[in-house]
Amino acid sequence: MKEFNITYLLWTTFLLSLIAGCGGNREVNVHQIDAQMARSSKPDKLNALMFNSAMMQNVDPNADYVIGSEDLLEIDVFQAEELKRTVRVSSQGYIGLPLIGQIKAKGLTPLQLEAEIVEKLDRYMEEPLVSVYVKEYKAQKIGVIGAVTNPQVYAVTGQRYLLEMLSLAGGLTKEAGSICYILRPLNAEKQGISKTETIVVDLTELLERGNITLNIPVFGGDVVNVPKGGIFFVDGAVNKPGSFQIQGKTTLVQAIAVAEGLRYEADRSDIKILRDNGEGDRVVLTADYDAVRDGGSKDILLKENDIIIVPKSGVKNFLSGFLNTVRGIVSFGARLY
Repeated sequence: MKEFNITYLLWTTFLLSLIAGCGGNREVNVHQIDAQMARSSKPDKLNALMFNSAMMQNVDPNADYVIGSEDLLEIDVFQAEELKRTVRVSSQGYIGLPLIGQIKAKGLTPLQLEAEIVEKLDRYMEEPLVSVYVKEYKAQKIGVIGAVTNPQVYAVTGQRYLLEMLSLAGGLTKEAGSICYILRPLNAEKQGISKTETIVVDLTELLERGNITLNIPVFGGDVVNVPKGGIFFVDGAVNKPGSFQIQGKTTLVQAIAVAEGLRYEADRSDIKILRDNGEGDRVVLTADYDAVRDGGSKDILLKENDIIIVPKSGVKNFLSGFLNTVRGIVSFGARLY
């Protein structure tokens, strides 16, 4: 009698599972996904690399420094002791030297000022050798804003570099993107208008690949802006659905890998990418995962706020659900004896 009841229960469950499996897959609420989007963590190694980047600094920290008002300069002319001077740059940016008179120092690096002095002394001396040393730096203000731990305006002295300023601001937050902007005011005194230059730095290239040429000097008046990174969302038959941060150029295959791969019941040939068209609607892109992975189709480059939907295959979903149900029933039946 017990055997009959167990057999009957198995067949009943099979039929119910068949009916449920034919009912289709779970519907995805796109609006709910939009509302749930949250930013993922920035890899900790980026900050670790940044804080240990002393070796990435230029050998001569004074080489790229731009002289400013109120700086104290020590000027030496070889074998001309009477021309040696320690002078402070005026608020208008000028210094006064024997034989030369007034010369503008503000906006020049020490090397550039040396060349200017040499050119003016050429008429009085044969091949003059000039050295300019910044003896005292006037504090300069550099802003660091965006996705950093302590965004604010910092008063610093001497030549500073991008990584130094990011470290001074406490490093990047988990929301930081892979791009950094440096907003630099241009000298537009003659035009009488204010202009700003925007310098774009790829932080991934700088921090992960060690391209030290991107660790550029920053100057007084610069604003370092680290914007938040874009995100994408993966839902459906993946092992780890959720929102993730776009790291550089992220493709569909990479996004699936970040979501820890497809589940057994995934419909690999009908993956959907819902993309904002900029007009409040979403366009739908369809991809065959296996064809893309095997090189038969081109991988799709993701954009900010893309939603990847991995549907379940009807047959696979039914088989997976039925096997799990049968395992549960057999386990329950064993306990009846």
